[in-house]
Amino acid sequence: MYKRLVLLPLLGLICGCSGQPAFLSSAPGQELPDTSVSASDSADSADSADSAVLAASAPKLKISWTMHQNLPVAEDAVMVRELEQKFNVDLDFWNLPNNKYESLLDQRLVQGSIPDLFRVRQTQDLLKYQQQDVLAPIPEELLNTYAPNILKAIRENAPAYQQYGRINGTYYGIPVINPTNIYRVPVVYRQDWLDKLGLKVPDTLADFEKFIYAAANEDPDGNGIRDTYGLSQEGMNVVFGAFGQMVFTDQLYFSRKDQGLVIGALEPDMQEALRYLRKWYKDGVIDPEFITGENSGGYKHLSHAFINGRIGMTSMGNYYHWTQAGAYTDWRLDDQKAARLVPVEAMFNVKELTAKHPQAKIAFGRPVSGPDGRRGSKAYDMLMSFTAIGAEATREPGKLERILRLLDYVSANPDPDKAASLQYGIQGTHWDWAGTDRKEIILLPPYNHMFSYQNTIGAGIGMTLPILPAGRSEQWAATLGLDHDGIYNALEVATPSLIRNGPGLIKLRDQAYIAFITGERPLEEFGEFVEEFLAAGGAEVLAEANASYKKLDP
Repeated sequence: MYKRLVLLPLLGLICGCSGQPAFLSSAPGQELPDTSVSASDSADSADSADSAVLAASAPKLKISWTMHQNLPVAEDAVMVRELEQKFNVDLDFWNLPNNKYESLLDQRLVQGSIPDLFRVRQTQDLLKYQQQDVLAPIPEELLNTYAPNILKAIRENAPAYQQYGRINGTYYGIPVINPTNIYRVPVVYRQDWLDKLGLKVPDTLADFEKFIYAAANEDPDGNGIRDTYGLSQEGMNVVFGAFGQMVFTDQLYFSRKDQGLVIGALEPDMQEALRYLRKWYKDGVIDPEFITGENSGGYKHLSHAFINGRIGMTSMGNYYHWTQAGAYTDWRLDDQKAARLVPVEAMFNVKELTAKHPQAKIAFGRPVSGPDGRRGSKAYDMLMSFTAIGAEATREPGKLERILRLLDYVSANPDPDKAASLQYGIQGTHWDWAGTDRKEIILLPPYNHMFSYQNTIGAGIGMTLPILPAGRSEQWAATLGLDHDGIYNALEVATPSLIRNGPGLIKLRDQAYIAFITGERPLEEFGEFVEEFLAAGGAEVLAEANASYKKLDP
């Protein structure tokens, strides 16, 4: 972990919304309490009354719970004990590490165990689990009654996603939308190379071509050896973006065309993009090791080819993976334990780059524009996952309602102090407000240097809401213009045929594109590749994708 105090904005935690548009069964929205002391006192009174009602009239329920985890929840987790008492429940956390989540979950399911709060991490798995009869339908009236604050956040901040989670007209999952994915992947250059070469940050494809040839042929690192290149695989997506599509991605990217969906890698314009890349590869300005990718192991968002000074541009990782020293100010505790704003330290790719090459500097650019003015870099799906209910939960009277009520409380609590505590622990022990406005928090020692301590104390057990954090990192990302020029996948939920055929089609796509770029296959065979792709299941995938798209966007 990088030893810096973590600042996290309250606006990313609470649903501070107004207005009452309909959601699901058109239940009226709730007005959220004022954030003054009197409002907090009122909320405390209401919470106490709720707890008394639960304790007096409701049986104690055991609820199994899955969540994003890097570390297991401790047996004596302080935040868990508080929630168990308040809701009269016994919480059983399934400690499934995030990097092995699906495989470990599937093992439990095969053994006949189904979690009550069911995190569907990969959106394409919602249909799979529903078909396996391990998910319970969630009646709309119960969602409106027992999870009103979650629904308020979705309908007011991500209304386009209100119908996601339905299967055959019935809700099986609550959509989890990642608000920071409004920021596309950045386009990064070696500024010190640009300076030495006498070039500006490229804006057009012609500018880009000029830079990558100079980066490969004019010794920008000054070592007298021809060992540098313009770009590798992630940079190629910026070239595809200049023709309106994304190709080298871990899923098939669809785009909208003529009131329907197409698969970007099959579009005729990609043949022209491949013509550029094929020429550049032949001329030796593309890293010949692009086939194996830019990352050589470890943390997957590091571009080792860029860090090692092998290539001069990349589009790998997210904005926070490219934080430069002094890019913005962040909170830190001084020697007197007082919160002070100080310049942020370099992080991830920039930290590694400058450790190897102290003189290195980076610059951000827009995705370069193509012949008809299109431009774009990869943007990650806004729909991150689903929160579902396990099939067994509905067999105990009142259990589904209690789960939804608890989920709403820990995910969308309208009281700022409680929201922060539910996310980060006990105020004064784990965190404190960085200022009197109660909008930014600062983690306290030793927790500011502890990896995923929230997991161990049972904090942050809820779902992410689509409320854009107003933190300093996000403000910095906005100043870079990363909320523009993103190319998103137009199909965010997989269909049955995509689940079956997707991995094979991605492999076929990548093999064909690599062969076109390296010259192993003539570009005149692009049409044959399209036919091969469609015959291998692509036609079925495309037909189902369009049927699904028309249901969501009639």
